[in-house]
Amino acid sequence: MKSFSVLAILATALSTISQTFAAPDPNFHIYLAFGQSNMEGQGPIEGQDRTVDKRFQMISTVSGCNGRQVGNWYDAIPPLANCDGKLGPVDYFGRTLVKKLPQQIKVGVAVVAIAGCDIQLFEKNNYKSYNLQSYMQGRVNAYGGNPYGRLIEMGKKAQQVGVIKGILLHQGETNTGQQNWPNRVKAIYQDMLKDLGLKAEEVPLLAGEVVTSAQGGQCGSMNNIIAQLPKTIPTAHVISAQGLGQQGDGLHFSSAAYRTFGERYATEMLKILGDVKVVDTNPTTTVKKTTTTTKASNPTQGSCWSSSLGFPCCSGKVVVEYTDASGRWGIQNNNWCGIVNSNTSTCWAKALGYNCCSTNTCRNAVYNDTDGQWDIENNQWCGISTANTLC
Repeated sequence: MKSFSVLAILATALSTISQTFAAPDPNFHIYLAFGQSNMEGQGPIEGQDRTVDKRFQMISTVSGCNGRQVGNWYDAIPPLANCDGKLGPVDYFGRTLVKKLPQQIKVGVAVVAIAGCDIQLFEKNNYKSYNLQSYMQGRVNAYGGNPYGRLIEMGKKAQQVGVIKGILLHQGETNTGQQNWPNRVKAIYQDMLKDLGLKAEEVPLLAGEVVTSAQGGQCGSMNNIIAQLPKTIPTAHVISAQGLGQQGDGLHFSSAAYRTFGERYATEMLKILGDVKVVDTNPTTTVKKTTTTTKASNPTQGSCWSSSLGFPCCSGKVVVEYTDASGRWGIQNNNWCGIVNSNTSTCWAKALGYNCCSTNTCRNAVYNDTDGQWDIENNQWCGISTANTLC
C-alpha cells in the first residue's frame, strides 16, 4: 500500500485535472461551417450586425482579426470566417437559433471558408495539389495551409466544451456544372464524421443554394446539382435561396439576403432538432422533480435505477463524478449515466483493502476513480458509501 502522503498528492493532482478538463456541456450546441465566398461572407456589416447575444459564440479559426487568436472563443460578431470575410449566412443562423432555443442552450460555430475555391480545397487527400490563385494564398496560409485540417482541429477543440450538432456548407459556384460534385461533398462529409468521431444520423449536413437564375445568378444552374445532395447523402438538407437578392455581381447575396438565408438554415435545423430539451447536467435537479422510485436490486440489461430518472445506465467502469440519494453518477457520451453497482450502500472499499468512511457525517469526495468516491479518515483512505450522502 502506498503511503498516505503520496496518495494525497495524487488525489490533489487528479482533482485539479478533473476540474480543468470538465465534461463537454450538452447544452452548448456546436456547428461547423465551410465553403467559398458566400460562406466566408461578402455582405457589408451594418450596425444591427455588430451586437449579438452572448449565447452565440464563435471559435476563431484564424489569428489576427480584431485581436482574436485561433482556438479561442468570442462573441459571434462578424467576420466569422477570416479577416477578409464580412456578413454571411452563419451570422443569422446562430442568432436565430439562440432566439428560438431554450435560454439555457448556447450555440457555437467554427467557420472555415475561402472565396472562389473549388471543392478540391476541402478534400482531405487532394488539397495539396490545388492550384491556388494569388489572392487565395493569404487566406489559406491563415488556416495553416490546410483549410480542412483547420476545421477538424477547431472541431476537436470545440468538442472539449460542447457537442457538434450539424455541419453547414455553402459552396458550388466554382464547381458549376460538375455532376460529380455531390459525391465529392459526400466524401468530405464522411471524412469529417470519421475524423471527429461523429454519426451521420446525429450530425446532418445543411447545404445552401447559390444565387438563383431568377435573381440574375451567374451560377444558378448549379442549384440543380445541389438539389441532388439528399439522394447522395441521406442526412443532407438543401436550403433554398429562392427570392434572395444579390449585390449586382451575380454571385454574392446582399446583407439582407444573408440574414434571411441564415434564418432559413436555422429553421431547417430546428425542424431536425425537433422539441429541444435542456439537458440537466446536475442530476439532483431531475431527481427532485421526479417521483421517488425504488432502485432495482438486479437491473436488467439496458435498464438500471437511473433509467426511471431519464438517464441511461453506464456501461463498463466509469469514474464516479457525482453521488446523491439515488446513487452514483458517471459521464459517458457527454451525458450523465447511472453506475450499476450493488455495493453502493455497503462497504465496497473493504474488498480493496480499505475501510468505509463512518456514516456519522456527510462526506465530500477528495478523489474519484472507477471504484468509487474516496475521503480521508484517521489519516487513511476510506470509501464513501451512499449513506454518507443522504444527509
